[in-house]
Order: sequence, then C-alpha cells, then structure tokens
Amino acid sequence: MKAGIRKFLSLTIPLFIGLGIIYYQYTTLTPEELEKIKISFIKADYFYIFLSLFIALFGFWSRAYRWKFALQHLGYQTKFRNDFFTVCVSYLVNLTIPRSGEISRAALLKKYENVPFDKGFGTIVAERIVDMLIFLLFVAIGFISQFDTIYHYLLDKNVKFETLIWTAIVGFLLFILFALIWIYAEWKIILKLKQKLSGLIEGMQSILKMKDKWKYIFHSFFIWFSYLAMFYVTIFALPETADISFDVVVMGFIFGTLAVGFSNGGLGAYPWAVASILGLYGISEGIGTAFGYLIWVSQTLLTIFLGLLSYLLLPILNKK
Repeated sequence: MKAGIRKFLSLTIPLFIGLGIIYYQYTTLTPEELEKIKISFIKADYFYIFLSLFIALFGFWSRAYRWKFALQHLGYQTKFRNDFFTVCVSYLVNLTIPRSGEISRAALLKKYENVPFDKGFGTIVAERIVDMLIFLLFVAIGFISQFDTIYHYLLDKNVKFETLIWTAIVGFLLFILFALIWIYAEWKIILKLKQKLSGLIEGMQSILKMKDKWKYIFHSFFIWFSYLAMFYVTIFALPETADISFDVVVMGFIFGTLAVGFSNGGLGAYPWAVASILGLYGISEGIGTAFGYLIWVSQTLLTIFLGLLSYLLLPILNKK
C-alpha cells in the first residue's frame, strides 16, 4: 500500500509542479508577450532546431558507447545496438518519473544481454556520479564568469552585501556541523548513508581501474559538450537570441539542466528557468519563454520518438 502511494506521488507531484509553472507563466505574461511567443514559433528558423536534434543524437550515441567500457570492465560483452536502445528507452521513461529511467535501463539490459541487474545498475550509478562532477564543473565556470552580473542582480533585488557574507558564514558553519555529525555520529540514518556512499565510491574506483578509463572519461566530457552544443545552436533559431554571448548560453544551459529534475522531463520548469536567466541579460520574457519551449518541445519529441522506436526494435532484433 505504501509503495503504491509512493509511486503515485513520485509521478503526480513533479507533474503538478510542471503544470503549476506553466499556469503561473501563462497568467503572468502580458498579451503582448504571449503574442511574441506565438510569432516566435511561427518565424523560428527550424534548420537550427533540427541541427540541435542532430547534435543530440551524438549525445545518445556517446552515452551508449561509454557504457560499453564499464560493462566490459565487469566482463560483459554487450551488443552496442542493445546498449543504445536501452539508453533511448531510459530517456523516455524519465519523462514519466524523474530518474526512473536508470532502473528500466538496467532491467532491459538484464532481459536482453543477461547482465545482472545490480551490476548493470551499479555502472549507471557510477555514470551519474561522473556526470554530476562534470556538471558541477560547468556550474563553477558559469558562476565565476558571470559573478558581476549575478552580484548586480542581487543588488537590484535589494540583497545587501552583508547579507551575502552572513549567508556564506552560516553555510560554512552548517557544513562544519554536518562534517562532524558525519564523522562521529552513530545514528542509524547516518550509518545507512555511509554504507550507500561506500558503494558509490567503489563504483567510482572501478572507473579508475578499468582498461579504457581515458576513453570513458573522454566520452563523459563529449556527452556534456554535445548537450551544450545542442543548446548553443538553438539560439540562432530566433533573431532576438542570435547575438547573445557564449557565457550567457552556458548560464542558460546550467539552469535549464537543473530545472529538468523538478518536473517530468522539465515540463514547464525548463522553459521558465531558461527565460528567467535570459531575462537577466535583456531578453524579454516572451522571447525567453519561446526559446525555452523551442528547445524543450523539440528535445522531448526526439526523446519520445527514439524511446518508442527503441522499445519496439528491442524485442524484434533480439528474438532469440
């Protein structure tokens, strides 16, 4: 009973968050801004939209190819087509319940390649850790390069410098407190977290020990650069965004990526986050929202198409 309620909430809560953001945007945009969105969709140069989708395919391919190195390290020789198809299906499943695609990916690999679920899932968890570290690198670069813009934005919002200093001090003290609790506390929840963390560390160490670790690391960076390139080329689809600088693109990419986890596949949250960031650099809310939806809708349609196609092809190409 509890498991059913938990599954229901994990599906509905992100969905309602996404729909709530869409409703909020729709009710706060002026009629002129809504008209801008409509005109932007009509007049957009869809060559760049399709180019972004073509680049996105390289990200799918590279993620599947990177996976082979981790599986080979564990002694499993899998067919690349099955790796690719399961990756595509996992992206599709993530549109329903955030991060549930990892489970389906490991389950499909077990079904079609007979790789034990726990080992397949372990390689996926290790991937997520690597992806998180690379994304944090993007975040660091983005915030350092845009420090002045962020600082002046906070000043415009009447956030005083002293408030930022006190926030940093409190954050540092909370970090010290957490570190002490982590090291010395014998609480049951802390011990469980330590146990899970040890498994994640073991997964990371397996990457460093694998034969093709440099190829693995190369593809890890290539995946994220393909995501960034996909975002970047889309700016040329609209004349109002074609001249924004690359560092602004990086900030939009960062916040768009963060927004994906708040709702089903970034429903509502992704366009809103991108529009909010572009607004800091003089792009009107209507144009920023249209730009965000151009990216989100095109990528979502690609994900649905590849996911459904892969789901149909997997049993056909693995009849035995």
